[in-house]
Amino acid sequence: MNIVTDTPESSPLDNPLAIIEGAPFIDLPDDLYIPPDALKVFLEQFEGPLDLLLYLIQHQNINILDIPIAEVTRQYLQFIDLMKDFQLDLAAEYLVMAAVLMEIKSRLLLPEHQARAEDDPANDPRAKLVQQLQEYARFKKAAETFAVMPQVGRELFPVSVDTPEIPYEVIIPTIPWSALLLAMKELMARAALFRSHQIMLEPLSVRERMGMILACLEQGRAVAFIHLFTVEEGRAGVVVTLLAILELAKESLITITQAEIFSPIQVEKNTEHLHIKLTALSDY
Repeated sequence: MNIVTDTPESSPLDNPLAIIEGAPFIDLPDDLYIPPDALKVFLEQFEGPLDLLLYLIQHQNINILDIPIAEVTRQYLQFIDLMKDFQLDLAAEYLVMAAVLMEIKSRLLLPEHQARAEDDPANDPRAKLVQQLQEYARFKKAAETFAVMPQVGRELFPVSVDTPEIPYEVIIPTIPWSALLLAMKELMARAALFRSHQIMLEPLSVRERMGMILACLEQGRAVAFIHLFTVEEGRAGVVVTLLAILELAKESLITITQAEIFSPIQVEKNTEHLHIKLTALSDY
């Protein structure tokens, strides 16, 4: 719906009642009778008061940052009266916006508010309304952008094809019972060929490892600690070997040396007390 403003630039030809075969009709015929309860078609649809205000502003190319609140209020109230004449139910939001516009208009008429608005735009009573209109315009533009995109069910339709069921028949081979019994007998004979056994690791003894270390040191050369156990023994072998060399060092049978921190640990036979300690070790 177009709301005609009372400006000098507008003319009746700009907004004719109808155009029939290219000719505009401005006035209704004198002999035309319209019943009071006749059907009225309301073409413009607004989603709310902000939508109506934005329409009034954009329709007249008004700068949204400098809204002539008096003129916009007059047109807004004219629209409200028009909807009442059309016997349309007004939502409460439209009436609330009308009250807001009237309040802004009355505040702008006060001299002190005019001075504040000129000095500081933040004190302008229209500032909050302008912010709401700007945000609504951005969301409306985004909605229009999404509206032209292809949508499922409107431009795009998912295709689902049901595959026909193909009947098939399970053919069970005919095998004599004698063949089944023979196959079962062969399977049982094959299963009897498998035997399982469990391998147990021998427990590591500190005393036995002490004897092994002394045997390795018989040649009189120093042996690195990492050569006194095997990788297969795992952590248990490392722990048992460490306890063994500590026990031998306690009994003064070996000497443990390390050149510097984190360098290899060297183990060497202590020849001074070897004969005495070997005799004591054999008594265990």
